Amino acid sequence: MSHIWPIGGGKGGTGKSFLTGNLGILLAKHGYRTLLVDVDFGTANLHTILGIPHPEKSISDFVNKKVGALEETIVTTAISNLYFISSALNNVDIVNIAHEQKMKLLRSITKLPYEYILLDLGAGTSFNTIDFFMISNSGILVTTSEPTSIENMYRLIRSVYIRKIRQELKVHNFRFLAEEAKRRDSRATESNPERLLYIIKDIDPERGRIVEQSLREFEFKLVLNQLRKQDDPNIGVLMCKIIERHLGLKIHFIGNVSFDDQVHSSICKKMPFLHIYPYTQTASDIRRCYEIMVSSKETQSFMHSVIE
Repeated sequence: MSHIWPIGGGKGGTGKSFLTGNLGILLAKHGYRTLLVDVDFGTANLHTILGIPHPEKSISDFVNKKVGALEETIVTTAISNLYFISSALNNVDIVNIAHEQKMKLLRSITKLPYEYILLDLGAGTSFNTIDFFMISNSGILVTTSEPTSIENMYRLIRSVYIRKIRQELKVHNFRFLAEEAKRRDSRATESNPERLLYIIKDIDPERGRIVEQSLREFEFKLVLNQLRKQDDPNIGVLMCKIIERHLGLKIHFIGNVSFDDQVHSSICKKMPFLHIYPYTQTASDIRRCYEIMVSSKETQSFMHSVIE
């Protein structure tokens, strides 16, 4: 079974594609059969991070039935064990992909035979972004220390939270319980999901417990990218504590990745950062994040096998 890591953050420019590409390279270099999927339908650029020319096929070919299976859009890379599905040549209309097409794509991704599948998500809190982020319980959040980046990251988490409540309760039950919750407490709205769930648990304890348990299964991780010398290195830990306190979601802080002007240089050269600047502090930070995430997954897999 694949480990799927959706990588998002709510705001453009935080370095989601940069992190996705370099984590994928590290996984492949350590012998893991790894697939990177660019699902940033509007502004795909993961191929540039990896130094890959525009491939002949993209996700649009699968969605529009020009190919019979998603596997046919996979391209090999210059790195052993690393494979790629692009969105660079997608048709304009795929940004507004239909629900049925999206669900078919999600199901196909989960069936691909790779040890690790990393999804590079688009910015914002659209249903597309949220649904791809929720493809697994192991989403990775990327933010910078800028207030706008932090705010948008929190909006993404809040949107995932409310989306999960909707899914678990189904549409009819959610509407009924949401209306009743708001009647009892005007603060219990989708803009205040933690309060909404609190009131729902009071109205229907059994359904409330099911939703709460489902939310606890999330194993989100946070990376603070582009950390500058003047920034507080503890911001990421503080953000995780705030989210846990207000939403009850456990988010593990993985680490800081230092700002480096050479990141811009590597993108302009269309060469992977780890290949041309392997001895920088930023490269060291990425490797440390990688080690924490992989060791966490291997520990979980071992515990599951013991339990079974």
